[in-house]
Amino acid sequence: MINYLRRLNPALPMLTATILVYGLFVELVGVWWVEDKLRYTSGLLIGIGLALFLSIHISMTIWGMMDVQNKKGQAMIAVKAVFRYFVVVAVSMTMGYFRLGNIFTWFAGVMGLKVAAFLQPLIHKVIFGKSQSTEENNV
Repeated sequence: MINYLRRLNPALPMLTATILVYGLFVELVGVWWVEDKLRYTSGLLIGIGLALFLSIHISMTIWGMMDVQNKKGQAMIAVKAVFRYFVVVAVSMTMGYFRLGNIFTWFAGVMGLKVAAFLQPLIHKVIFGKSQSTEENNV
């Protein structure tokens, strides 16, 4: 699975790992302060799962459209972006209708994608000792 993710995008395995670590952190810190622990955890798990789906789908879209530089390719990127928004709305509405989890922790879980994306350069610098831009300039 890691090789598949790395083939899609070299940063994707680290991004997914960061999303999972973020989810674990939010779970361990927040679950002690709420009364309804089951809805807190289920909302967070659904959000983290959605963040993982979104990150992989974005990478698949980018990978599939790297060769295409015409209007049809641009239209497909737009269609896939609208599909992702539809999935986010559908999941949130389903959660609200069936009361599957806490909507706030779901949102915190989905935002794990943003947190992981912003932390990516810092994590890369801490692990490998130099920034990604410096490494690209030396190649």
